[in-house]
Amino acid sequence: QVQVMESGGGLVQPGGSLRLSCANTANRNDINVMAWYRQAPGKQREPVASMSLSGRTFYADTMKGRFAISRDDASNTLYLQCDGLQPEDTGVYYCYIQTLTVTSQVTTHDYWGQGTQVTVSS
Repeated sequence: QVQVMESGGGLVQPGGSLRLSCANTANRNDINVMAWYRQAPGKQREPVASMSLSGRTFYADTMKGRFAISRDDASNTLYLQCDGLQPEDTGVYYCYIQTLTVTSQVTTHDYWGQGTQVTVSS
């Protein structure tokens, strides 16, 4: 069972920055996609940013230019640099990992962390 562990959340003032980290126990060779999602109070979980094994990235429109997803292959850690945070960025940020294994069939598995709280408030 792959474990996914987020860290780095906290309370920050508007305009501030945070760097979220996602450590995991997945076999790096099995990882297909790594991503960040967030869930604001009273809202559904939404995608923030994602990165494929090849390094291709995707950002939700409201995060473009403010957030940056990156990966450290040596430690198998995913990061999310969040700059220019605003109150509407408040929520629980989740790390998502999809693994893909090829044997006699192609099998994917989805793994989620417990989330890290980000609160943007003055």
